[in-house]
Amino acid sequence: MTAITPTTPKATPAQVFSTFWAMVRKELTVLSRYPVDFIASFFQLFIIVAIFTLAGLTFSETGQATEGTSGVVVYGFIMFMFVSDTLWTIGFNVRHEQVQGTLEQLYLSPASKFASLIARVTHLLIWTSLLSLMSALIMKAMLGSLPVYNLGRALFFLVFILLGTFGIGFAFAALTLRVKETANSLANLFQFAFMILGACFFPFGALPEWMQSISRLLPPAHGVDLFRSTLMNYPPGFPELASVQTETTVVIVFGLVMPVLGYWLFRRAEHHAREKGSLGEF
Repeated sequence: MTAITPTTPKATPAQVFSTFWAMVRKELTVLSRYPVDFIASFFQLFIIVAIFTLAGLTFSETGQATEGTSGVVVYGFIMFMFVSDTLWTIGFNVRHEQVQGTLEQLYLSPASKFASLIARVTHLLIWTSLLSLMSALIMKAMLGSLPVYNLGRALFFLVFILLGTFGIGFAFAALTLRVKETANSLANLFQFAFMILGACFFPFGALPEWMQSISRLLPPAHGVDLFRSTLMNYPPGFPELASVQTETTVVIVFGLVMPVLGYWLFRRAEHHAREKGSLGEF
């Protein structure tokens, strides 16, 4: 006799959106249950902003803030927040579901896996946007000046940068299913490496030449360079890693290709975990 393999009916767009919204509401509910952590994030933001604002002044010849100094520090910090939160949220939440014992039930259900991944970062994306706006206002108050040019173009680039970082988050979630607890250490390593090689709090020119060569190979580093250079109205020497045209191409290709590649890697890791029966292991 031929074995009959049950098939899961394809979800409609309405069902996918319903699943996505239910998961977003769940994440928002969890966030609202920790008001102390919610309030502490504001104080943590102020401390981080103060530290890196004062550190950024060391790259000013006069020790006083200029539009160039403030733009490099503020906009680099905003990009660091987005990339770090995306990296941590998607992969860490998959791991958290696994430890809670709910990942296996979720992934063996017909619920949209893509909606599940996106829902894990949507609420934080909104929250990070608000924190980024607050950090910019705080830094402007501390530094006294902040260049804001070509806002529409910068937001256009930001969309593709975020799409690319979503792809990195999907790939990291795939790695989480493979290496489990080790993923936390890897996330810390990747975050620290991006902070340095992405020159989030200083110009790329402060890096040794060999490190700049590595930065030129990293699309997120080009994203940082292009985003802040655009908001600073492309002063002399900016962007630092490549021309505007080259970095625009890199950022757009990164935003289009990386989500597809990252999600493909995640589905392969999920399929492998299903075959091994390790979705519920932690």
